[in-house]
Amino acid sequence: MLEAGTMLLFCAVLFASVALGWSIIPALFVGVLLFMGYGLVRRCSLRAMASRAAGSVRSAGTVVVAFVLIGVLTSLWRASGTIAFIVAHSTAVIHAATVIPLSFLLCSAMSVLVGSSFASAATMGTICMSLGLSMQANPVMLGGAILAGVYVGDRCSPVSTSALLVKQLTHTNLFNTIARMLRTGAVPFVLSCVVYVAAAVVEWLCASGGSGFGAASAAATAGSAGSARAAVSTNASSITDIGGLFSSAFDLHWLTLVPALLVIVLALLRVDVLLLMLASIAASVAVCVGVQHMEWAELLRLLIFGYHAQNPQVAALLDGGGILSMLTVMATVCISSAYAGIFAETRMLARLQQVIEMLGHRIGACGATMITATCAAALACNQTLTIMLTHQLCGGLYGDDESERSAQAIDLEDSAVVIAPLIPWSIAGAVPLATINAPTLSLAAATFLYLLPLSRMLASAVRRRSGFRTRHRSQNQNPGLAIPHRPKPMLHMFAHGFHPKSGD
Repeated sequence: MLEAGTMLLFCAVLFASVALGWSIIPALFVGVLLFMGYGLVRRCSLRAMASRAAGSVRSAGTVVVAFVLIGVLTSLWRASGTIAFIVAHSTAVIHAATVIPLSFLLCSAMSVLVGSSFASAATMGTICMSLGLSMQANPVMLGGAILAGVYVGDRCSPVSTSALLVKQLTHTNLFNTIARMLRTGAVPFVLSCVVYVAAAVVEWLCASGGSGFGAASAAATAGSAGSARAAVSTNASSITDIGGLFSSAFDLHWLTLVPALLVIVLALLRVDVLLLMLASIAASVAVCVGVQHMEWAELLRLLIFGYHAQNPQVAALLDGGGILSMLTVMATVCISSAYAGIFAETRMLARLQQVIEMLGHRIGACGATMITATCAAALACNQTLTIMLTHQLCGGLYGDDESERSAQAIDLEDSAVVIAPLIPWSIAGAVPLATINAPTLSLAAATFLYLLPLSRMLASAVRRRSGFRTRHRSQNQNPGLAIPHRPKPMLHMFAHGFHPKSGD
């Protein structure tokens, strides 16, 4: 009972922070005090809890270094004109009849390159939304396509903070996990494309009938559509000429594409991600100095504080990056890592982990992870804490060998990473939607984000049923090899009482 009360109080503090628009860092510090207070009530040593927490934070050192490099890299890509070059040439192919599926594809490609859903939404997403609304596209479908697209790369980019966090937590090879993510995400990605193409066809047919390009869903989304169009229509005409806008601020030479090409090539060669980012950073510095003629003093400043354009229209699309921009996510990872140490010392989550293990026996590790991730996302209100809580709670579902760790890594990527943005009050989805001025109803149109976990659960259920039939057939053919009956975990618990495992 004390465990539930402590966790509910922590969730209330998190919800209050998100609802009031405050930073979640103070709320996370309150969590540290709450969980240590729980440990003291349970007669755990304060020194032991602090030692465990410090050890967990130290283990997160590698991923914190990677986050610093990502902040530097995203700032330099903005300043060197790399993102401007990609956006200017990509948006030239957008047309009224294809704006919804192309927005999904372009945002997916941008997020794979930059590895950040927020950065992708602020650049490619904002432009696709503005151009789409100026072409009278349905804002709900358009916003959903953009939100789904920016999380395609947030999940599987080699420079994604979430992918690096999962790698650190599960101690797996990043590129092996990415290869598996490409396989598990292929069918949901293709189905999402089909959905958005179908939506574009419906819009086109309505336009041909003379009822307007966005009339197909006017009745269902009149309120949200009107507000979204009103919010963006004032900016749509001003950024229609994307190429001209960026050409006035950057020299869009083909060399500006080199830093992005390096990431792609080195990732295909499976070069260590830290070396990959350092190589792209070096190339970006060369482009900033040699092509954009940037002063060294200005270059050093933007590494820390991020890129800030002089043109207000360019600034609205490209400002950001820098080491300071990563402080929140780094602090979240460090504090959440401290939670892991405190939980291990106090055994606070033992009962909940036991329930999840029993659930895993009934529906499989994949299904149990999906359900846990959904609950964690609803409580944590952000992606980083969702990933770490799901990993902590579902640890007992997997073994410690390489194949089991790889299985947990892909299950985390296909659950916690993509489910978090589907929670309406989570900043994982709310921030990108607010950035592009899309209605909240767009969450229902982010097809990739829910087709992926649903397809994984379906595949897991089919495999379990197929395996059961195979074992049943084998036992019928060889009765002597039949597996002896064991009591079900839930019945066993009620029959003999609950006994948490000893040790860590």
